[in-house]
Amino acid sequence: MALHVVASRSGAAEKTALLTLPWATPLEKWPDDVTVPLPRGLSRHVVRIVRAGQQTLAVKETEPEIALKEYRLLRDLRRMDLPTVEPRGVVTGREDPDGQPLPAALVTDHLQFSLPYRSLFRHGLGAENLPELVDALVVLLVRLHLADFYWGDVSLSNVLFRRSAGGFAAYLVDAETGELQPTLSDRMREHDLTVAGENVFAELLDLQAADELDPGVRAHEIVDLLAQRYDALWRELTAEEVFDTTEMWRIEQRIERLNDLGFDVDELDIITDLGGDTVRIQPKVVEAGHHTRELQGLTGLGVEDAQARRLLNDLAAYTAHHDLGRQDRAVVANRWFGEVYEPLTALLPREQRGKLEPPEFFHEVLVHRWYLSEQAGQEVDIFESARDYVASVLPHRPDELVAPD
Repeated sequence: MALHVVASRSGAAEKTALLTLPWATPLEKWPDDVTVPLPRGLSRHVVRIVRAGQQTLAVKETEPEIALKEYRLLRDLRRMDLPTVEPRGVVTGREDPDGQPLPAALVTDHLQFSLPYRSLFRHGLGAENLPELVDALVVLLVRLHLADFYWGDVSLSNVLFRRSAGGFAAYLVDAETGELQPTLSDRMREHDLTVAGENVFAELLDLQAADELDPGVRAHEIVDLLAQRYDALWRELTAEEVFDTTEMWRIEQRIERLNDLGFDVDELDIITDLGGDTVRIQPKVVEAGHHTRELQGLTGLGVEDAQARRLLNDLAAYTAHHDLGRQDRAVVANRWFGEVYEPLTALLPREQRGKLEPPEFFHEVLVHRWYLSEQAGQEVDIFESARDYVASVLPHRPDELVAPD
């Protein structure tokens, strides 16, 4: 059987590098000069992180039909701008040197600065951070449900987490059981939420059994929190709201609340009753990434939404401090970028750039500045804070770009 590769559009060098991988060898036996010692999540399949030319890729062995289905589904989700890993290709027709068939392989990009949940706890994450992980998983699940995606196997194991302004952003990494529906029913949403609760409960118990999580953590309370946060966010994004025509300001208030959550409202369904006394509104299309798009439009930076919100807040403080409120916002943003953001992130030592991305480094410095200012009883210069952070805090952080398994 001939080797067959289905690959997304990429350069000739990337495709050639993909073909040079040892496809005639079972994935679990690939040599050390190909595999990369990056942490992997739990999986029912054999998964390896590998280097192909200049690319770092994740390779998963599975059945050909399943690999092709997941590859196409991930491409569809990426086209919808949803947070998933980037699919690169599917390899079928594999045989070992004796002519025995080998499983097909799904190839995706490795998401830089991302970690599976178990590695986060091994890197010092504590029980107090569990609500942040839950929030990240909830936001991901709600975004997928808004796009009419049925996951089928919601769990911490099927997600990669990236740090985002002190919290986390979650990315879908395993869509094997997923389906895009014409319209996602409430029953399917409820089933996903039930599965999420069951899986997260088991994963927390597993962490406790491995002595990687405080045994005092009540897993059922975390599961209850997951359901509560999901219901609250879903209701805020989709619920119908009725009010008097004298309270039209509530339309803007609703939009502002959605923006604060990081979602844009592209369309509102606004209906008044026959007497014109009451108004009913309901968001029709909500899109995540409000702060990300705002910051990118002003500076060109592409960051996580919570990071973007933090940077926009610093831009607002800079604007007020220099009394630039009457100037064009794009001009002020360009000045802030050149005078504050670029010089500060340049203080991140090259040999330690595997620990934090520049936007997260900026956020960490702002937090560190707050602590230093509180201790000093006066505001500490942001660049002085950055130098102190690099000297006293950064050396003790784990490397998350290339970390040992």
